[in-house]
Amino acid sequence: MSKNAPGVRYAELDRETNETHIQVVLDLDGGSRRDILTGIGFFDHMLELFAFHGQVDIGIGAEGDLEVDDHHTVEDTGIVLGKAVREALAAGDSIERYAHTITPMDEALVLVAMDISGRGQLHWKLDFKREKIGDLATENVREFFRAFTAHAGVTLHVQEMAGENDHHICEALFKGFGLALHRATRVSERRGSTSTKGKLD
Repeated sequence: MSKNAPGVRYAELDRETNETHIQVVLDLDGGSRRDILTGIGFFDHMLELFAFHGQVDIGIGAEGDLEVDDHHTVEDTGIVLGKAVREALAAGDSIERYAHTITPMDEALVLVAMDISGRGQLHWKLDFKREKIGDLATENVREFFRAFTAHAGVTLHVQEMAGENDHHICEALFKGFGLALHRATRVSERRGSTSTKGKLD
């Protein structure tokens, strides 16, 4: 299976609102560079796990209204990362498109299934027990993925299959998300479009 050279499937985006300023640099075919600073320590840790297992080069800088709470920063990071993935794939190479993982982290087990379909949907069956992990509100984990899928044009299914420790569950989720994105975005040797329709909508 062919692999694109670093820098080919690349995006650089900057989004500023009254609530946040988010900058994302993404290379889907890198894998060694990660520079992430959102002001939310546990969120940074999860994004680093995503990038490592997704084998992407990534830079994320976020300045948000953390004096209010972490909602806007987490959601807007998902928006910009989703747009970056979509832009990086815009060259139109035929990709594998589908991928799924079942990722363990100690007692936790999380299923992630992905279709880079052009139709953003999130289907979520995962419940955290704690209100926060570190300085990240657990309700905002879903908001991150909701924002990402909507702006990346990705259908994503997330299901907790086992787990007691919320840190472990969240870690399995982000690792599985990275693994699935890497597999789904690999350039395919098949001829023609990724879809029988001729294009992804």
